[in-house]
Amino acid sequence: MGCPKEFSIKGGMGVALMAKPDKAYTILKTLVDNLSIPVTCKIRILETPEATLEIVQKLVSAGIRAIAIHGRTRDERPQHAVHTDIINYVADRISIPVIANGCSKEVEKHSDIYKFKKMTGCTSVMLARAAEWNCSIFRKEGLLPMDTVIKEYLKLAVDYDNAPSNTKYCVQNILRELQETPRGKQFLDCQTLEQICSVWDLGEYCRLKQSEYQKNGIQGRWQVCPIELEPPTKKIKSCDIDLVDVIQSKVCFIRSNFDDLNLPKTQLHTWAGKNGHKLPTYDTQQVSKLFRSILTFNNKKYTSSFWEKSKKFAEQGAALVCLLHLELITEEELIKNGSIIK
Repeated sequence: MGCPKEFSIKGGMGVALMAKPDKAYTILKTLVDNLSIPVTCKIRILETPEATLEIVQKLVSAGIRAIAIHGRTRDERPQHAVHTDIINYVADRISIPVIANGCSKEVEKHSDIYKFKKMTGCTSVMLARAAEWNCSIFRKEGLLPMDTVIKEYLKLAVDYDNAPSNTKYCVQNILRELQETPRGKQFLDCQTLEQICSVWDLGEYCRLKQSEYQKNGIQGRWQVCPIELEPPTKKIKSCDIDLVDVIQSKVCFIRSNFDDLNLPKTQLHTWAGKNGHKLPTYDTQQVSKLFRSILTFNNKKYTSSFWEKSKKFAEQGAALVCLLHLELITEEELIKNGSIIK
């Protein structure tokens, strides 16, 4: 019950439940009565210590085992000071553990965590943004350099085949204002895990690990396909269907590799027009929320084995495969920009 975002409030979720204590109580009581594990909850403070304590006592009576308290009101944001006094007021008056939250602005080193714990009189502290900015905040020995944290994080992202979008989001939280530096801008242009890793000299590490997974028959994000099309075997080598007489390549369309006037479809259409060929046609298949397009050009069909999140990207991917086989773009170029993993 701590999220103050508009989508949560409009849906009656998050901090909106603070205005409906009876409903919040019923939810928690139902969980407590039907689960064999401890139930906890998180809230934001109300305008006064007394009002905050009143709702906390009601929630405690549902049988919860601990409560996290974010020291800001529904309308306050990170730039506002955290109300340690209200957290302390509540912690002194209830019997279950209280977890203090909302101190990222005040926490710059490991010892600051314990200062906040003492100020609030709580049993423990919950960190979010401070941990996202530099997860070595938990080291008693002190913070690690930013680049060290990013490199170690990227290795884990590669090892566990983390989604590039999520990896990028996490690194953005570490970089913060440094996203505006030359290297930060280079990073923001990245779209694949390999491209991100290359900014920190880990491109080869990424390529070797992904190649290792492919050789071992382990399905990674480069082999993702709709679950309806997955073979029933554990070692998945391919999820291709109905691709007789179709030229297929493992080529991924990466938007940041092309400017608006040089997209694969544009390149192919321009070349076809200059050389007197009929323009290519596209037959796009959608399964679940993924797309794959089969391009027909000069009586030959082309497709990428990489399922895309949009019809537009699927068509661009098919066009890129066609360009490759027409030798209008080289494999070396595609390996270099991350469209092909060798």
